[in-house]
Amino acid sequence: MARILIVAEHDGSDLNSSTAKCVTCAAAIDGSEIDIVVLAADASVIAAQAAELASVNRVLTIEREENDKPLAAVLAPQIASIAGDYSHVLGASSTFGKDLMPHVAALLGVNQVSDIMTVEGNHTFKRPVYAGNAIVTVEAPEGSIVVGTVRIASWQAAATGNAAPVESVTTATELPSHTRYVGLESAVSDRPDLQTAARVVAGGRALGSEEQFGLIYKLADALGAGVGASRAAVDAGYCPNDMQVGQTGKIIAPDLYIAIGISGAIQHLTGIKDAGTIVAINKDAEAPIFEVADIGLVGDLFQVLPELTEALS
Repeated sequence: MARILIVAEHDGSDLNSSTAKCVTCAAAIDGSEIDIVVLAADASVIAAQAAELASVNRVLTIEREENDKPLAAVLAPQIASIAGDYSHVLGASSTFGKDLMPHVAALLGVNQVSDIMTVEGNHTFKRPVYAGNAIVTVEAPEGSIVVGTVRIASWQAAATGNAAPVESVTTATELPSHTRYVGLESAVSDRPDLQTAARVVAGGRALGSEEQFGLIYKLADALGAGVGASRAAVDAGYCPNDMQVGQTGKIIAPDLYIAIGISGAIQHLTGIKDAGTIVAINKDAEAPIFEVADIGLVGDLFQVLPELTEALS
């Protein structure tokens, strides 16, 4: 039997949807028994949400004042202290998971398996390499704990309706003092979060200016969509870099992705390859984006966008 521990990602009040996707990945491992661990100062609200996820056996809570802020150096020793009872320890391949899980792997003395997109066996997985242009099969040593991050764009969120028991765990782990929380700066927006939005509208360098990029915002608002951008648009200063989609930006998997004025460089396509439906609008009929688009429209975006926004409004 594979005993799997998933590290919950949360903001103190809501469980991140990436955790539900980790559960789906874990459930694909044969004979899996899945526990979720919630580390927080007060874990009650998050634990209740985690307990609703299908396939979850138990929810463990580790409540310490030091866990009020998600510092990898503080959380990792606590996770490692309870990991001995498990065959797998998984976290999301998000900013949080990419920071935390290597710490856990190092403390357990194992190599990390990154960006798990397919489960081939209890110790065998597939993951993308070379900007998604190739898929490699990796195999962790039998008998060792598998520490891995789950490529959340490759998995659907687990269903809800479960009522797993919640158990408190106490650890006497000595925590490091060399790392401290200073503060958090984050963008505030009324639009859906780019990485979890079901619909995303993204603009490229063809918009021509920060002012013209406003056309993207208008269409996104009409659709109730998140807003993304190509690296070229970000580098040109049309929008903030937290909107960048692609290999060096965010990897997303919305149900609908509308690429406007984006040529479709391979680095950008890496970030959207798991989208449900891709719509491309570009005046260049030879643009690479049309090779992956489900629906393509060759036209002048400055004419098409106002008409499309008005129709949707």
